[in-house]
Amino acid sequence: MSIYDVLSRLFPTRPAPENPRRIVLIQPCCIGDVVLATAALAALRRAYPAAFITWAVGSWSKGVIEAHPMVDAVMDTGPEALPVYSPRSLWRFAANLRAGRFDLAVSLVRSPLMSAAVLLAGIPHRAGLDSAGRGFGYNLRVPVDPHAPRHEAEIYLDVARALGLDVSGCRATIPTRESDRDYVRALLDEQDIGAPYIVLSPAGGRNPGMVMDTKRWPPHHLAVLADRLAARLAARVVLVGGPDDDLLLAAVAEIMQSPALRLAGKLSFGQIAALAAGARLYVGSDTGLTHLAAAAGAPTVMILGPSDPARYAPFADSAVALWKPVPVSRSGVAGGAPKDWDWARDGIGVDEAEARILAFLENAAPGYKPKNIG
Repeated sequence: MSIYDVLSRLFPTRPAPENPRRIVLIQPCCIGDVVLATAALAALRRAYPAAFITWAVGSWSKGVIEAHPMVDAVMDTGPEALPVYSPRSLWRFAANLRAGRFDLAVSLVRSPLMSAAVLLAGIPHRAGLDSAGRGFGYNLRVPVDPHAPRHEAEIYLDVARALGLDVSGCRATIPTRESDRDYVRALLDEQDIGAPYIVLSPAGGRNPGMVMDTKRWPPHHLAVLADRLAARLAARVVLVGGPDDDLLLAAVAEIMQSPALRLAGKLSFGQIAALAAGARLYVGSDTGLTHLAAAAGAPTVMILGPSDPARYAPFADSAVALWKPVPVSRSGVAGGAPKDWDWARDGIGVDEAEARILAFLENAAPGYKPKNIG
């Protein structure tokens, strides 16, 4: 029997609340996880339309969610992946939760320290993920098998299901704002880029909780694909990334034969969502920006390598995941990439990606005909 089993027996469970008035949704990190958690947010908002919902989210990711129409307030949990990484930070976070006078906490975090913090906050109803007993502090515990390849968004929705909520039709959704759409349109007009345009991102694999650059599709692959799609779709190319991705975007642009607008660190998350939503296509790796594009409604292609689409594919309707089935860690990205990972041997190639993307676009928009360049 583990210490977590002992602690779980010390704290009794209780049924779900009938009508909570103040709810805190806890998912601090990272961008992709925050986007996927909007499906659970949708279930909460539908069930409790009059409730005041606060999202506890890290500084790294709060820009994704702070303007979401289903969120009433954002609690900034700081720059770390988890706001409970030390005894001092744990007590501080618990105090912040206590000050919020919440009736219900919905925690989508597997950490035992988060479980303890929510318990110490004294929130009467505490629903959360219980992986290997680490959810001892919750009084509505949702079991998680860390080795079962289930989609992260579905795991988050399990917490909503445990509360007795209807989760039908709940998908990851990031609505775009008119101000962001206007800004993007003006930027594209300034660069003489009209419709159609395609957005590609070579970035990702780095956040406060993880560094896994092997998730990135090789820049050469992306450059060749960008040229082919630009020709087939008669579209301009826009490359996007974060503030530290300028060299990566430049490497792709230098290989490309067609011109590309590079936007590294020049757009907010809301503006990236608006840019993607207006695009003919968005292509990226298993990264937060790709999840953001899909949730914003863009026709989105995610190219996965050492991560399993059964866990991490976009949780949106107009999206497709491309993956060559290979052995990956049973515990997901937490287990890292295989030590001998080789994109040339183990990943999707350019030819297959192009063919599957064009088929996806045809299915997404019947009657679409790519330009014949043969």
